[in-house]
Amino acid sequence: MMILLGCMDIDLALRMPKPDELNEESTQEDEVYWGKWERSNRLSLMIMKRGIPEAFRGTVIDEVTNASDFLAEIQKRFAKNDKAETSTLLASLISMKYKGKGNVREYIMEMSHLASKLKALKLELSDDLLVHLVLISLPAQFNQFKVSYNCQKDKWTLNELISFCVQKEERLKQDKTKSAHLASTSKDKGKQKNKDNKVAASNGQEQKKQKVEVTCFFCNKPGHTKKECTKYAVWRVKKGLPELPKTK
Repeated sequence: MMILLGCMDIDLALRMPKPDELNEESTQEDEVYWGKWERSNRLSLMIMKRGIPEAFRGTVIDEVTNASDFLAEIQKRFAKNDKAETSTLLASLISMKYKGKGNVREYIMEMSHLASKLKALKLELSDDLLVHLVLISLPAQFNQFKVSYNCQKDKWTLNELISFCVQKEERLKQDKTKSAHLASTSKDKGKQKNKDNKVAASNGQEQKKQKVEVTCFFCNKPGHTKKECTKYAVWRVKKGLPELPKTK
């Protein structure tokens, strides 16, 4: 509102106090200044009354004729409870946890933004404290990274923390990709091995089946060959045929 009135060059009544009423001793310069101030005050009141929401128009005292006082009344109606807002922002900052969604740079910048809002409410957090809050909120994958920071004497700025966290996150993503590739390769090898075992087992069963299904051509009974058949041997003796050599 004040920016608008300033651009229109009618904010004199908001910047300067109301001048004394004109009298016989007033100079021409006083009359000119009074005219400018009165015009600024009148137009500012009209614009502010027109610009505020209709629901708030009846709450502002109609008897207020000074633009500066009218603006102060409006500010009271729209004023926020700084304590409540500070409490909400601080609770949000402390409870933040990075879950790996998005990227760590944006996450830390979001925490920094909340810290800036708290600073505007006169609750300033040091960079060192903010760095610790960020580290505490990082997941277990960053534990070694946290230990490394706690063991060194030097302190990091927020920008340094962002840079190191981004590097760490990139390494974690690369390691995850490699692990997924190895797991996929091992799984494929396992499938091939199982397939080979099944083929070997199937061949063994087929050979066994073939062995069992041997049938004698003389007596037509399974389980032995013609040379091994006792009936065939007896038949040869009766016929006067020479004895067959014994199979090893």
